[in-house]
Amino acid sequence: MLQILGKASSINVRKVLWTCAELDIPFEREDWGSGFKSTHTPEFLALNPCAMVPVIKDGDFTLWESNSIIRYLVARYDGAHIYPTEAQARARVDQWIDWQASELNRSWSYAFLSLVRKSPDHQDSGALVAGREAWSRNMTILDRQLEKTGAYVSGEQFSLADIPIGLSVNRWFETPFEHPHLPAVSAYYERLNQRPGYRRYGRNGTP
Repeated sequence: MLQILGKASSINVRKVLWTCAELDIPFEREDWGSGFKSTHTPEFLALNPCAMVPVIKDGDFTLWESNSIIRYLVARYDGAHIYPTEAQARARVDQWIDWQASELNRSWSYAFLSLVRKSPDHQDSGALVAGREAWSRNMTILDRQLEKTGAYVSGEQFSLADIPIGLSVNRWFETPFEHPHLPAVSAYYERLNQRPGYRRYGRNGTP
């Protein structure tokens, strides 16, 4: 059985859990990370030298890095319905997965750490304003894309890209500051909530 190492509250672990739910993959999960087993032990570092969750063990195969893991799972467990094999359709899914990691994920970091985690190292008012503005700019990009597709981030059908993007959208609505009005993002948020995997793993790791 697939083993997932990482605490369920981690946004990156939740990518893997939600993907498993979409593909009906049975798994066992162990709590690793802050507040649980340390990822800095020799045991864990042998699996992931970066000391980060998630890590999966699929038989004798070990893999880390959440976006690599979810791409592996759809390839390994018949996930072509959410990760197409045709080159151009797959590229459109991949570009949004990569955009989430390179642009959207970075833009919400400071505001989230300041307003939700209450990190003492992230309380500079100027940096917080800049962080909120950068996050809002990226969410506006997403809103325009969702307005164009009328449904999901890469097109009319749910795809693998909606897993990292959808989790980031949850984080957007759960972070307390005045958000710009983004109707397509709001509709997308409610659309995702119709999926059992999202209801279970998309709302901060709780049903």
